Amino acid sequence: MSKTEAEGPPSTPVRAAVPPDAGLPSTAVPQKPAPERARDLASRITSKFPDIKVDYMREKRLKVTTPSPRIKEVAMMVRDELGFDHPSAVSGVDWIAKDEIEIVYFISSVSQAGYRNFVVALAERIPRGNPVASSLIDVWAGVEYHEREGQEMLGINFVGNPYKGHFLLPEDWNDMPPLRKDYVSPGR
Repeated sequence: MSKTEAEGPPSTPVRAAVPPDAGLPSTAVPQKPAPERARDLASRITSKFPDIKVDYMREKRLKVTTPSPRIKEVAMMVRDELGFDHPSAVSGVDWIAKDEIEIVYFISSVSQAGYRNFVVALAERIPRGNPVASSLIDVWAGVEYHEREGQEMLGINFVGNPYKGHFLLPEDWNDMPPLRKDYVSPGR
């Protein structure tokens, strides 16, 4: 092997065969666009429901928290007037220190072309000691399984959701809901 082969490739940088302005993606970090759509949606929601709290606005996300008794009314407005017709997910958070459970519906739009990549997170908080919430199954039928999961795993009673049987847990489960922060697994 010659000395040149043992040293490896030359140390001078190789020039790109393609000029930098050839339509390739830039390596520069793009500027964050102003959340115009989120601002518009938040304005439309809060103008109709002034007691709603806007938690955050992002380019493709808006989270609002509504008082629990108004959740269905707000959900119908989000569906009928704003065109958000697809529930992507429903989650629950056990805020044990605040003695609350937060329910968050993540709603997107299939019918509104300008909002297909946008998600409205519609949240409500209910007391942990009496976790009763109105079901949104008659607003978005697709929340059925998500609400059933919240019922089993967090102990939320979704009034209006007709399915009350076990869904994920064994039929003989008689312990507290396993996603509550104070649940202790018997095997640990």
